[in-house]
Amino acid sequence: MNFIAWIIVACEIGFWVVIAAGLITRYIFNRKQLGLFFLALTPVIDLLLLIVTANDLYNGATATQVHAIAAIYLGVSIAYGKSMIRWADERFLYYIKKQGPKPVRKHGLAYAKHSMKGSLQHVLAFIIGGAFLFLMIYLIDDPSKTEALSGMLKVWALVLGIDFAISVSYFIWQRPQKTG
Repeated sequence: MNFIAWIIVACEIGFWVVIAAGLITRYIFNRKQLGLFFLALTPVIDLLLLIVTANDLYNGATATQVHAIAAIYLGVSIAYGKSMIRWADERFLYYIKKQGPKPVRKHGLAYAKHSMKGSLQHVLAFIIGGAFLFLMIYLIDDPSKTEALSGMLKVWALVLGIDFAISVSYFIWQRPQKTG
């Protein structure tokens, strides 16, 4: 694996470490402000990835699929970050602290709406990550060095379309309520 790939892995691990640190600090040690500080570090991790990726490309590296994945990671992290933290917060409270209501497994129309909300977040992630990809393509200004970026953008657009089709299908064929 190349250096940028390792940075992406480190950023993903770092993302979940600061969330865990924030939740543990907030709920186990009852230090709400310090917990909030840890949770607020998640954008710093994204900024670190952006700086390292931009520096690698600035120093003449040919853009690879890993550079494209870095842009996708940034878009996803920005678009889904708040909801991922909320998801972790709810489960931490219920499963670790034994407080609050049990997270509900959605079904029927509620699940279809939840899935569509996720698809709309995916659109936002695509816009953000796509903007990073277009910016890299524009700044490098050499199609032979940015072929992987434009190729990944096309694949991501296909994945986005499939995601949207699946979400729409839940309005037609609704997810049944699980019994037992």
